[in-house]
Amino acid sequence: MKKLIAKLFTPNKEIPKVFYTSAGFITFIIFLLVWSVLSYGQLVNPLFLPTPTAVLSTAVDMFVNGQILSDIGISFTRVLFGFLAAAIIGIPLGILMGSLRIMEGAFEPIIGFIRYMPASAFIPLLILWIGLGETEKMSVIFLGTFFQLTLMIMDVTKNVQNDLVDVSYTLGAKKAQVFTKVILPASLPGIVDTLRITFGWAWTYLVVAEIVGASSGLGYMIMQASRFLQPDKIIVGILIIGILGLITDILFKAIYKASFSWMRKDGF
Repeated sequence: MKKLIAKLFTPNKEIPKVFYTSAGFITFIIFLLVWSVLSYGQLVNPLFLPTPTAVLSTAVDMFVNGQILSDIGISFTRVLFGFLAAAIIGIPLGILMGSLRIMEGAFEPIIGFIRYMPASAFIPLLILWIGLGETEKMSVIFLGTFFQLTLMIMDVTKNVQNDLVDVSYTLGAKKAQVFTKVILPASLPGIVDTLRITFGWAWTYLVVAEIVGASSGLGYMIMQASRFLQPDKIIVGILIIGILGLITDILFKAIYKASFSWMRKDGF
């Protein structure tokens, strides 16, 4: 038993899968127990923290009437297209910045500067520039993910070993082939991992994107519930966003496992 405990708390040490999975399950149970004690024990006013039963009942009602399904579809579409736009531009730009010093010098300072600006601060400008339509909401998600995504992909590309590039030149590869045959394949596992992380960030900007000028979506539903003092609906909306984010994370992990089994990480 002592050896097992020592193994579980040894840095960078492999542990049995059952313990890895059980740790997350136990943490979830503890969270649910604390919530139950605070709410069922009326230690917190139900106006601020409804019981798990109340939240579950509200969730069932919202799914039965069907409106929440429409909100989920609309919000998912906004997140998906905003993130795709960021990825389509950010991946090639990040690769170029990580491979060519001139591109890094040209774009890293301005991207590094803008990434510290909150995406919500751009909402008034976006409304002035492109109005209150779907493009404005997708643009908020784009701004919230593009700059970090680009810089992370730049770092991934910069970590490609110079020996691989030098050998490719020695074997007669041209510059274009170095990008397509060496740098891109070597960077691809890191790029997929970066997309997994930044897609999670895209979900966190959903409520911000749907605060202004929205009449549908999970963020809009959460804001409406806040105005009418409906904490159970707020929690349902938050949990749905979290579950959707978790599903996309699992999908990216599955893609990583299937494509790069030779680089499998702990926990993947």
